[in-house]
Amino acid sequence: MVFDSNFFSQESETAIKNTLIEYLQKQHPETLERIAQSATPEVREIITHNVHGLLGVLPSEEFNIQIVTDRQNLANLLASAMMTGYFLCQMEKRKDLEENIANTDSL
Repeated sequence: MVFDSNFFSQESETAIKNTLIEYLQKQHPETLERIAQSATPEVREIITHNVHGLLGVLPSEEFNIQIVTDRQNLANLLASAMMTGYFLCQMEKRKDLEENIANTDSL
């Protein structure tokens, strides 16, 4: 999975300043790649399910599916997926921590 930081290039000077996008644009592609790959299969499955739910899921073998959108809507979808991923990773860490604490108490 490769993150293209140029995707977020602002189209006009009237675009709203987004510090997260600016931060992502300053990161090395290798760093973003490593972070994207660090998500567990469980987190990836939930994000995939979430994005499919947002886009609608029709079997591609039965339908000629084409999704058309503009850059802003696609950026919003990507931001939503990123926030979902961040949230899920944090919840996964919390779950692991709670399990470790529960195991420690039983010793």
